[in-house]
Amino acid sequence: MPAIELTPAARKEKRGEAHHLDPVVMIGADGLTPAIVKETDAALKAHGLIKVRMFSDDRTTREATLAQLADSLNAAPVQHIGKLLVLWRPLPPKASGEKDDRKPGPRTVKLVSFSKSGTHRPTVKKVKVFGNERVTAGGQIKRAKARATSVKKKAQQD
Repeated sequence: MPAIELTPAARKEKRGEAHHLDPVVMIGADGLTPAIVKETDAALKAHGLIKVRMFSDDRTTREATLAQLADSLNAAPVQHIGKLLVLWRPLPPKASGEKDDRKPGPRTVKLVSFSKSGTHRPTVKKVKVFGNERVTAGGQIKRAKARATSVKKKAQQD
């Protein structure tokens, strides 16, 4: 598989995004082993843009390793600065969950009721609100009712 090619503008953008990242893969004295390739592939699947630190003093070895990693993992070499190598590969689309039509779960809401005299502290109560419930302006929890639609609108929809 050939490595992904980036335009100079896209490469510049990726360098900027990678600036704050920490290295997630370290290549030691053994060089590029199958375990390193596997870890780099897993990191690219998880993050898309990664930094790799290589503890080799030979620049040509580092350049060759960057090119070899990019070719074997179908990634784009973004930057090689010092002992840091930056690789990018687009993130794979995530597999959808079992139920895409799920509604949100219960949420916790803080109800604050202020005292009638200004000298006391307000009371704060945390309440769990479910999907079919709502909090009124007065701080009460009410169940949502099904909206009533007119007979004429029902006939038009059918």
